[in-house]
Amino acid sequence: MKHCIYFLLLTFLLINISLSAQVTERERPQEWDQLVHGARFMDRFLPMEGKELSSDTWGVQDVVPRYIDNGIEDRIWSYWGGNIKKGDDGLFHMFVCGWLEASPKGHGEWPNSYVFNTVSDNLTGPFKPRNIIGKGHNPEIYRLKDGRYVLYVIGGRYVTNDINGNWEYGKFDFNARDRHIIEGLSNLSFAQREDGSYVMVCRGGGIWISQDGLTEYSQLTDKRVYPPVEGRFEDPVIWRDHVQYHMIVNDWLGRIAFYLRSKDGVSWVVDPGEAYMPGIAVHKDGRVEDWFKFERIKMYQDEYGRAIQANFAVIDTLKPLDKPFDNHSSKNIGIPLNPGLLLTVLNEKPITSKTKTIRIKIKAEKGFNPQTDIEINSLRFGASEEVNYGRRCKVLKTENNGSDLVVTFDGKGNGITENEFAPKLIGKYKNGKMLYGYARLPYITYIEPILSARAPIFTESAKGLSCSIEVQNFGQVISKKASLKIAYKKDGKFVTIASGAVPELNPYEKTELQLVAKDSFEKGQEYEFMVTIYSGKKVLSTFSF
Repeated sequence: MKHCIYFLLLTFLLINISLSAQVTERERPQEWDQLVHGARFMDRFLPMEGKELSSDTWGVQDVVPRYIDNGIEDRIWSYWGGNIKKGDDGLFHMFVCGWLEASPKGHGEWPNSYVFNTVSDNLTGPFKPRNIIGKGHNPEIYRLKDGRYVLYVIGGRYVTNDINGNWEYGKFDFNARDRHIIEGLSNLSFAQREDGSYVMVCRGGGIWISQDGLTEYSQLTDKRVYPPVEGRFEDPVIWRDHVQYHMIVNDWLGRIAFYLRSKDGVSWVVDPGEAYMPGIAVHKDGRVEDWFKFERIKMYQDEYGRAIQANFAVIDTLKPLDKPFDNHSSKNIGIPLNPGLLLTVLNEKPITSKTKTIRIKIKAEKGFNPQTDIEINSLRFGASEEVNYGRRCKVLKTENNGSDLVVTFDGKGNGITENEFAPKLIGKYKNGKMLYGYARLPYITYIEPILSARAPIFTESAKGLSCSIEVQNFGQVISKKASLKIAYKKDGKFVTIASGAVPELNPYEKTELQLVAKDSFEKGQEYEFMVTIYSGKKVLSTFSF
């Protein structure tokens, strides 16, 4: 009897350790309390859509009743992850993974997932399985410039010419380029660049580029691009629209996510506020589908690249509590997103703190008339860090431009610096709902060369110490001549030991520089090195190793 009680207590302890390991309370930054509505990515979620509201389904009380025709669910499979692509057949295809709900391991069966091609005649659902592609977990589908589809799964990928046809399994090739791979290569997400190449982010926050999205992916970063906070990050998703690159990454333990933006997909800035968290699945009548966890976010984009729907893998309880033949499971849901307005900055000269006025054109769209639908006095425009906290440039006047609207703002307090690449507009429609939008600056070059170096190889001879170092242009345009220096840390300071000129490089072209080193190293001693590529005083890239 004592052994039985001991066993039960031990089991209870182990379960609680497992459960507590999935949830960590994060202290919310105090400055986030000052954010205005529209500052957070989370403010862009719209009420869920669906026609079949039902209580006759699995799940805890917090997720019942719900729209069982939103996304995909049934009592046979537990679904997880996946994103949607519209096929040439006019149907919406959600590539989602799943395992039998009756599996002895319950949710723990996920490593043995199958990937399904599921279809619907609309973006919301319901999606129904059409066929099984093969084994795989956490899928993400994207389309190459040549029309082929690539379906990523952890550890590999499938490729096809026909979204309804046969898929060929294979492996990606990765080149770390002397950099540490942070947390391994899993949960990858991809965004197509203007020339058809792809930028990829891995779970650990490293940035990689492939010239066509299928051939070798090369790592550019030597550290994660995520927010500088403690956390167990996963589920990154990356996408590009007509203005900039976007990324959301999930703090898995803290159950909140962070939102980042980038001009080139390589260097990122973090915006304040939660990107998403439990409680975002709201019906039009205010009813909440209070899922315990939202993970594996993926975006469906419109013709401008704007995210118009977010799809999530959701579960109604802690993962270890999802057992076979029980009332728990997981599914994929879709939540509409406010896509933002189409904005054009009309100022031709760089905007600074001395700029008198800023003119913005707001484009009319189907179902939206900027001349009649906007509460003009609510508009604020400027750098994100200004408008997100309620500071703004004031509206001076408006004028009609065809069906569009031109708004002139007082330039005072715009906050736009030389590093700004996408100023922001926040305001309200006349019905009280939030509006927002980002704009490009006409004097900024958005597609630039991206020069990146590998680690130098040192050679000692009778003539002294020399080194060779490879430099490659991962940008989409030809690079100008640049300079490179190699330094190592000595007595707490970096000492330059070699330098040279980097010639012009075509996109994806590489060169190998031969340099003479000015110093030598003690044998057997470890050193910290840094390679810097620069043009004038502007640093183009750094690499520490």
